[in-house]
Amino acid sequence: MELHLKIIGTLLSLLAFIHISFPKYFNWKTELKSLSLINKQMMAVHTFFIALVVFLIGLLCLTSSNELVHTSLGKKISLGLGVFWILRLVFQLFVYSPKLWKGKKFETTMHIVFTFFWIYMSTLFFMIYLK
Repeated sequence: MELHLKIIGTLLSLLAFIHISFPKYFNWKTELKSLSLINKQMMAVHTFFIALVVFLIGLLCLTSSNELVHTSLGKKISLGLGVFWILRLVFQLFVYSPKLWKGKKFETTMHIVFTFFWIYMSTLFFMIYLK
């Protein structure tokens, strides 16, 4: 399980850094033009903090995999992370509209990749907790 945590840690760290490209990729300069200043800044700030949390979870998995698997506190943290990622999976499947990805090759691929990634993480964290 520790190897899986290190894999997840690496992937989450990469995902965190990918957030840097979001404003350009999603064309926020144009797309958010009509928003008020507070809403524009909330998008930027929330994206930063989402990326930071994803990075810190990745760092935790990379540096503390043994503790997550073998200690009572680690198992409780794993339960929390399992809940977090299962909720992210629910949002992936039932909150985001299929119109965002259906019929679009790249978007469909990303939808499938991230669906399996959320399943992988949720399953692993719950397995750690239950072990």
